[in-house]
Amino acid sequence: AVLVALVVLGAAPAAGAELSGVFQMIIKHECYYINGTEKVRYIQRQMYNREQLLHFDSDVGYAVGDTPLGEKWARYWNSLPDFMEKMHTSVDWFCRRWYEIAAPFSVERRGER
Repeated sequence: AVLVALVVLGAAPAAGAELSGVFQMIIKHECYYINGTEKVRYIQRQMYNREQLLHFDSDVGYAVGDTPLGEKWARYWNSLPDFMEKMHTSVDWFCRRWYEIAAPFSVERRGER
């Protein structure tokens, strides 16, 4: 993980070491709002080298694997009650909270006349 970060930041490799490439792990959080925060949907996507491995969708209620490796991770996530509880409550502590913070600067902002 550290080597990946150093490569991405442009650090030179250690003496005599050759790099085999850059690897990228992305965790993407998405919030979809209908009528303010009346209806909110939270999706977390886990991607590796532009391929989505698995995702959690609050409307579905559990993690879903999108690749064979992602299916293993999803089974593991779904077996952790505390972790899944946190994922289920992400609609409140992540989406609704960020809506409160961002709304004055985006949703409620009026253009100058």
